[in-house]
Amino acid sequence: MGVVIFTSTAEGISPTGAEIMLMMRKHYAPERHSDPKGEDHHDAKLDRCKGIEFDAITPDEKGNTFFFKGDHLWKGFSGSAEISSSIFRELDDYHHLGHVDAAFRMHHQDDANVHDHIYFFLDDKVFSFYNYTLENGYPVEIQQEFPGIPSHLDAAVECPKGECITDSVLFFKGNETYSFDIKTKTVKKKMWTHLPNCTSAFRWLEHYYCFHGYNFTRFHPVSGEVTGTYPKDVRNYFMRCEGFGHGGGARRLRCSEVKLNAVTTDDKGRSYAFHDAMYLRLDTHRDGSHHFPISRIWKEISGGVDAVFSYGDNMYIIQGGQVYIYKSAAHYTLIEGYPKSLKEELGIDGPVDAAFLCPKQHTVQFIQGQKMYEVDLAATPRVVKKERPIPFPKIDAGFCDTDGVKVFIGPEYYSYETPMILALSRIRPEPQKISPEKFGCEA
Repeated sequence: MGVVIFTSTAEGISPTGAEIMLMMRKHYAPERHSDPKGEDHHDAKLDRCKGIEFDAITPDEKGNTFFFKGDHLWKGFSGSAEISSSIFRELDDYHHLGHVDAAFRMHHQDDANVHDHIYFFLDDKVFSFYNYTLENGYPVEIQQEFPGIPSHLDAAVECPKGECITDSVLFFKGNETYSFDIKTKTVKKKMWTHLPNCTSAFRWLEHYYCFHGYNFTRFHPVSGEVTGTYPKDVRNYFMRCEGFGHGGGARRLRCSEVKLNAVTTDDKGRSYAFHDAMYLRLDTHRDGSHHFPISRIWKEISGGVDAVFSYGDNMYIIQGGQVYIYKSAAHYTLIEGYPKSLKEELGIDGPVDAAFLCPKQHTVQFIQGQKMYEVDLAATPRVVKKERPIPFPKIDAGFCDTDGVKVFIGPEYYSYETPMILALSRIRPEPQKISPEKFGCEA
């Protein structure tokens, strides 16, 4: 509430003229909710590079990420703050929210009425937005939409099936965490006292982040486990700030400089491109493109890879004369007993230039120099069945999906309908350029 300072007069205590105007404005203006995490910021010039504790963080259905503080937000990982109601208009037009307590983007593909909607929480109310428009019937009581979830939340984040056991939402209040099953509307309460109190939470590229102050801590969404050295400064990772950054001054490669080592898609539909000692997710572009060290996910792999392919629920990563096989569950796990020699496991001597497997097939194609070797993965023992020439002296990577085979050489690739057509062709098709939209490089 506003504070009115009174002055003494001969008749007693009365407000000044300016204070009367303030009281009238407060009385007749619609109520604004103050921000319990700090002051309202309607007229403030907020600079997140100076260190800000965010109230909430959420992506929208298009993949834009919003960072909220008071009645301001930032869209994306760079740029200046703007008034929240300039994008989410009804926040101010009808409900005059000075801030939000928490926010998340719903993931529940079984129900199109809620999937990809943004939920905002304030006190004991929840608001549902889609395409920046408040849905009819909202706001409602939190308990009506999310029974068992308390009011005055600190943070919330979605957790899809496969990363959590079912499609879920994690709610945070103090050191209490509530795991809400979206389908059954049941709640499990957990005490993750090892985590800092999260003032906002964010899922990005299948990883989960608890934001506290201007730091963050990455955690496992089921166990709450924290691995690695944390906390870390948000400004080094989630925004572009002068004097900050974790890339050692590295810049994004131009598309003309890209040279891929491998491309694959696992049985869960997750697609990866490998370049030197880094990887890039190809199927999560709406949430942004970012290169990470290969060892971030495949912890036993050091440096670059020669070839990668997926077969069933296994991912095969080839380095020199060795092959590592990982189970492609929510998080990749190296199968016990690996790595093994390429010859022992797949019947071919290393190293190889590329390897790929077409959908619903069990025959992997290995390329060494100008030769392509076929190995039946369903056979025991695995041996080379066929050897064919290809119309390239050397390639960098190969990939096969429902659109056919792609052969990568530097910043270009060549498309063929099948491995057989690749082997029989003597005239190369027109090359296509690696694009910023697909591979996260600069044009």
